Amino acid sequence: MPGIHDLALFLVAGILLNLTPGPDTLFVLSQGAARGFRGGAVAALGIGTGCCVHILAAAVGLSALLIASTTAFTVLRWLGALYLIWIGISMLRGGVPSAARDTTTAAADDLRRVFLRGVLTNALNPKVAMFFLAFLPQFVDPASAHRTLAFLLLGGLFNVSGTIWNLTLAWLGSRAAGRFKGGARLGQWLTRGVGALFVVVGIRLLVADRATP
Repeated sequence: MPGIHDLALFLVAGILLNLTPGPDTLFVLSQGAARGFRGGAVAALGIGTGCCVHILAAAVGLSALLIASTTAFTVLRWLGALYLIWIGISMLRGGVPSAARDTTTAAADDLRRVFLRGVLTNALNPKVAMFFLAFLPQFVDPASAHRTLAFLLLGGLFNVSGTIWNLTLAWLGSRAAGRFKGGARLGQWLTRGVGALFVVVGIRLLVADRATP
């Protein structure tokens, strides 16, 4: 591939990184348990769309400019932190109000909200921007004339493997909820647990020193 080296190593490292549990993992699992596979899949696609924002930004150099600018980085960090806290509180308060939510169908407007949460939760996270800027260049030839294309290809491969894993988690979440009596209640508690995690992550972003964002 143009401008890329050690592709096999990148694929292995990318898969292992995607398998590492984190807020995205819990978000997809909770939506799968609460809203069925369709809800979890929509959450997974939202997260994947948010990743595309960072991939494009890294490819054209915007991430480097953002991290180099104290003001821009601080503004993004605060926006992301406040959004995470707001989403977390709404998930803690709302949960899943009815037992009908544990089926594989959900209202279209509800699914749109889940998708938007996935997009913004990922796109407004400065740690994701830093991750792509630190990880992808390790496998790009700096002397290549196709560096931008290499960034896009590597980011796309990483995002595809992550989306496949998240879709698997959506299926596992929906299956786990279906095997338990009161699957909707399990979905409620998972959703509230993720909401609490988002609040904690948001607060940590607000109080974190820029040197260790």
